[in-house]
Amino acid sequence: MKRRETPKLHARLLRDPVHLVALGFGTGLSPWAPGTAGTALALPLAWLMFDWPLLWRAAVAAVAAVAGIWICGRSAQRLGIHDHPGIVFDEIAAMLLLALAIPPTPAWLLLAFIFFRFFDIVKPWPIRDLDHRLKGGFGIILDDLMAAVYAAVCLTVIRYLLLLM
Repeated sequence: MKRRETPKLHARLLRDPVHLVALGFGTGLSPWAPGTAGTALALPLAWLMFDWPLLWRAAVAAVAAVAGIWICGRSAQRLGIHDHPGIVFDEIAAMLLLALAIPPTPAWLLLAFIFFRFFDIVKPWPIRDLDHRLKGGFGIILDDLMAAVYAAVCLTVIRYLLLLM
């Protein structure tokens, strides 16, 4: 059976503020692994925010997630494709959330990136089920937030085990 190809997105979409944000300021237009490119955009943002009080970082992550429901949903609606791979603001919001659970070092940020991408790509239960069942912006955001939670649990276990050594 032939797999349906996802339509390629064009840079002119970035003129629309909704698409500009949803497509991760252009990172979602990457022809290879747009989700990884979008997640990578979140890394310097998370790094810059490490100096901020935890409450401010949590507020930014929460606002990004809530705003992302509307932004990603509206972009998907305009594109006519639920959760087009180019919509990467959900990865950005999830990575900002995940950064709350790690120490502020480059090594932990890289490890968080790797674990998040793993869970976002593999989509273990119930992430895959949520991804297929929930439509609109809420569904687009929720599967990535769940992947971030899975990654946070793994990173917390690793931190705990390192403290025992």
